[in-house]
Amino acid sequence: MSLQVFLSEQEADNVWQGNLVSYGQSQATIHSLDPESIQMAARKLVTNGVSDFELQGDWSLENQWAFFQGSYDPKIDVQLEYAELADDEARELDARVQVSRWIRSMVNETPEILAPQVLAQEAADFIQSLAPENVSYEIVAGEDLEKAGYIGTWEVGRGSTRPPAILKLVFNPTEEPNPVPAAALVGKGITFDSGGYSIKPSAGMLNMKADMGGAATIAGALGLAILRGLDKPVHLYLCCAENLISGHAYKLGDILTYPNGVTVEIKNTDAEGRVVLADGLLLASESGAPTIIDAATLTGAAVTALGEDYNAVFALDDMARSEYLGMTQLENERHWPLPLELFHANKCASSFADTANSRPVKGGGPGGASNAAGFLSRFVRDEGKGWLHIDLAAAYNESASSKWSAGGTGIGFRSIARLLLD
Repeated sequence: MSLQVFLSEQEADNVWQGNLVSYGQSQATIHSLDPESIQMAARKLVTNGVSDFELQGDWSLENQWAFFQGSYDPKIDVQLEYAELADDEARELDARVQVSRWIRSMVNETPEILAPQVLAQEAADFIQSLAPENVSYEIVAGEDLEKAGYIGTWEVGRGSTRPPAILKLVFNPTEEPNPVPAAALVGKGITFDSGGYSIKPSAGMLNMKADMGGAATIAGALGLAILRGLDKPVHLYLCCAENLISGHAYKLGDILTYPNGVTVEIKNTDAEGRVVLADGLLLASESGAPTIIDAATLTGAAVTALGEDYNAVFALDDMARSEYLGMTQLENERHWPLPLELFHANKCASSFADTANSRPVKGGGPGGASNAAGFLSRFVRDEGKGWLHIDLAAAYNESASSKWSAGGTGIGFRSIARLLLD
């Protein structure tokens, strides 16, 4: 039997002060209209053993979305019947739920199943299912990456028996054969990160199946934008690899030369995300797109700075950063700007190459998140005009909280989708 759930602005009677939920026969009432409180109430109901819900009465779109967010659980098949909404709001809710479920299922998948080529194919299949006639793609994998000059993804992934891959996807709803895209999206798709020869401790490796959260989030953002009616061409590049140790893995002291001539000394094989993203950013720059957005679970430094409730936003373009932060407020997704200046590109010095991929200290040293963004800035054109780098500190929870189940959150996909539309 479903638990009928109502909303009320009235405080609950005969319960502990501050309790959000009161109970009746086969029903519960959440005593708040605040979406965050509703999300916490939904989480509490699920942790109390309820898995079948029917939302009754007057529920707004945002409040139903909040209830879904809190009730989602990777271990429980939660059944949720939504309250009535206007047609356009019902379509929006369905779109968010569909995309969020896909993102979180990808992030929560085991690394044994979600190999690099599998992630690339899953993302391509998902986007193509939303607009079959408007999507084309190519997956470049294995040694073909090296031949094509996608040196970062090849080097990071060559230590695994399962080859690295780059997804190059085009969404084109226009009648033009090869239009310049309105935006180019880049996602970090490290399906498992051992740290390579700069190996992580066991506890630090435990959740590294989620290091492909950037790829899932940015692909999901394109999916939501398509479901919202996106009518402009967009390119998507996902750089997918496993960062493992073997006799063929990339090593400390290796020097990589990218197609734009930038040489990179590897001083930390665990700073691999920026190494693969460089490939995607070069492709995005070559596309001519005026807007470039990359998303990545890139640095522990961003988590240290912001905790697990905010994503970090970096840009050399003040207008682009301000516009995006405005989108995040409209979509109720917490983001916060962190510093990025032109000089950050030179913060990781090398005696043998143009730059190192990191400083050879834990977490990249002071300003690690900004220095990583500075590294990426070497691979975008026009000194970063129109480029946004999103470090997804809030993409994954190691354990359940008062608002979220353990696992992926998808935070950020709504804001990126809105930017693509607006």
